[in-house]
Amino acid sequence: MNPHQALKDQLRQICGAANVHTHDDPGADLSAWEQDWRKRSRGHALAVVRPGNTAEVAAVVKACAATPGVSIVPQGGNTGLVVGGVPDSSGSQVVLSLTRMNAVRAIDPDNLTLTAEAGCVLHSVQDAAEQAGFLFPLSLAAEGSCTLGGNLGTNAGGTQVLRYGNTRDLCLGLEVVTAQGEVWHGLTGLRKDNTGYDLRHLMIGSEGTLGIITAATMKLTPLPAAQLTAWAAVPSMQAAVQLLGLAHRLLGPGLTGFEVMGQFALSLVDKHYPQQRVPFFKESPWCVLLENSDSENEHHARSQFEALLEAALEQGCVSDAVVAENIAQARALWHIRESIPMAQADEGLNIKHDISIPVSRIPAFVAETDALLAQAIPGVRLVDFGHLGDGNLHYNVQAPAGADGPAFLRDFEERVNTLVFDQVAQFKGSISAEHGVGELKAHKLPHYKDPTALAMMHAIKHALDPHKLLNPGKVLPRA
Repeated sequence: MNPHQALKDQLRQICGAANVHTHDDPGADLSAWEQDWRKRSRGHALAVVRPGNTAEVAAVVKACAATPGVSIVPQGGNTGLVVGGVPDSSGSQVVLSLTRMNAVRAIDPDNLTLTAEAGCVLHSVQDAAEQAGFLFPLSLAAEGSCTLGGNLGTNAGGTQVLRYGNTRDLCLGLEVVTAQGEVWHGLTGLRKDNTGYDLRHLMIGSEGTLGIITAATMKLTPLPAAQLTAWAAVPSMQAAVQLLGLAHRLLGPGLTGFEVMGQFALSLVDKHYPQQRVPFFKESPWCVLLENSDSENEHHARSQFEALLEAALEQGCVSDAVVAENIAQARALWHIRESIPMAQADEGLNIKHDISIPVSRIPAFVAETDALLAQAIPGVRLVDFGHLGDGNLHYNVQAPAGADGPAFLRDFEERVNTLVFDQVAQFKGSISAEHGVGELKAHKLPHYKDPTALAMMHAIKHALDPHKLLNPGKVLPRA
């Protein structure tokens, strides 16, 4: 029997025929698993398998490892932006979708932890925590469809990194299936465990190239007594940095969100979603969205915000501001920020960058790089926005008005990426802040990663996955 057919039959025995999908199935359409969210890549899977528990994941890995030429692509909600969770075109890769493994296994209120399976949608984790009286603070635009395993695999960031950290900082333990099909039972809720190498941190951010995360124990925090949102117009990026410093001093740990948005980025929201009322953007080159979470009460939080904005107006780093009066207004302001990526997509094809720069250097980076791109591509439009509080910018490049989108990508994408990434390196930053490397940036990594660090990464990959079974070609370029 053909080895691929024998493997398909074995996968059906492991997970049940209803949970294995192939192109041989009548009316088969595997596009939901084979095409990435941005529609930048479409592969061809040997099979899509949806195991229901960790034992099935381990059995699937062992079956694939025993079949020559087959590799595995772990996948969560398939919301990634760097082509890290879809198969290539070889027809020899098995997509291992973890979406059936979506249970919250336990909540430990005294230990402030929640244990959930990798296929849990992020919003479901947030809801489970809230119903138990706690906050799970990881929050990002795709939270209604992205999964906890994907968040861990890419070390996702989001809007509250400033206070709570990336996904890495929220994780206390993991359950992982290795490339040999063995299970590492590491679902500890310990905050101190100094017994050798921290395998948990090795797996987080590895994008499924070192092991398959099947469950995790995550930190919870008490729900804030009050949470307020403000929107401020600032005259420059330098003024936004000045406002950030002032917010740190006056709000302290209550500052949970600090987002910056450029005028053109907000104009796209106004253009494509006119029902959303975008404050101040017509009169100001930049706007900032701030969130203050208070452990006392709303009056205390509001008085803190008012003191901050009064000081900022006096110092000239804010020209106008508004504080949301209720939850509906706060959600409307956040919805404007979260609508920027979709508005940019509605405007046409674009070149995305997810970069991090030391906060103090961001104004100079933006000024210099904006000028270089304007010189290289007359009429280019820059969609600048992101998490200024932690130095993470989504520095996106839109084609000139009226230009052909596919032609723009074909003619300028590599040139623009090189220009931007060279600037990032000059300013001592990173070419990937929270989206990961995937396949999209793997070929760039050798140019911008310290060579000793890259050699260590190759050594780790070879030690844990010598046969390159897990997500080959992602993070590290193919040999």
